[in-house]
Amino acid sequence: MFKLTAAALALSFAVTAPAQAEGRIRIAEQFGVVYLLLNVAQDQQLIEKQGKKLGVDITVERLQLSGGSAVNDALLSGAIDIAGAGVGPLLTIWDRTNGRQNVKGVASLGSFPYYLVSTNPKVKSIADLTEKDRIALPAVTVSVQSRILQYAAAKQWGEKEFARLDKFTQTLPHPDATAAVIAGGTEINGHFGNPPFQEQELAGNSHAHIVLNSYDVLGGPSSATVLYATEKFRNENPKTYRAFTAALAEAAQYVARNPEGAADTYLRISKSKVDRELLLKIIRNPQVNFSVAPQNTYGLAQFLYRVGAIKKQPASWRDYFFEDPVIANGS
Repeated sequence: MFKLTAAALALSFAVTAPAQAEGRIRIAEQFGVVYLLLNVAQDQQLIEKQGKKLGVDITVERLQLSGGSAVNDALLSGAIDIAGAGVGPLLTIWDRTNGRQNVKGVASLGSFPYYLVSTNPKVKSIADLTEKDRIALPAVTVSVQSRILQYAAAKQWGEKEFARLDKFTQTLPHPDATAAVIAGGTEINGHFGNPPFQEQELAGNSHAHIVLNSYDVLGGPSSATVLYATEKFRNENPKTYRAFTAALAEAAQYVARNPEGAADTYLRISKSKVDRELLLKIIRNPQVNFSVAPQNTYGLAQFLYRVGAIKKQPASWRDYFFEDPVIANGS
């Protein structure tokens, strides 16, 4: 898997990207267990397998980026076909491209509780955060962690104050943020991350504790990380698209029936050094659900519209996801 910075990616696609032929798919993912379905699909070559069933030999290319802003830029520049990022970045780009590229969601990668972890003993809730706190997250004001923090602030102080905590946040990739939280001694004393990074922090620093759980803000289990694409890619590559969603559904079935095999896949593909037992605990967590159908995303979408973060009001989750049988039971 190639790892590129946003600047390098933008430079490499400074010229117009060529039209893509059926049978090629370029996928961008980020960091964490939330991308396990893509790891399983890669390890077992499920996209290629599903493509052969449809009579298409599919070439799969993968990039690893950090932050919804970089992922969205890559999608709009033509550098990738499938973007992996949070619901926040999806809603931002769906709103921005409405009537043009018409970007919409393809599938969810599952529902996971995201924790805001702090090593500051004085911070018991978001109301305790001050200018002495610095919270790392994937992309300031754009990432799903940033949007959930804004949603929490709105519930705490009113919707006019939704951006109140933005000034305490800083863009930093999850691995770097986790290293800083565990080691201590830097200005980063908080991290709004995802699995397994948040669990590593709680296990690796005795001062680390949970300040906020995304499920508490969103009103229950919810899909935080999703996959999305342009309408053009979907329309011009129907068999490749179908093979991709079928591969995701097959990967989800595999994780559900074989968590130990899924854990080994994650360690092998991601090259992560996370403890295997800790990883298995995350995968088996009853609050975690590796489902491709989006779950409980509409509340965040409504909030972002009310505070002006997006200009178009979605009538339901179906407005910002493409229609597909594998996600028919979404929300």
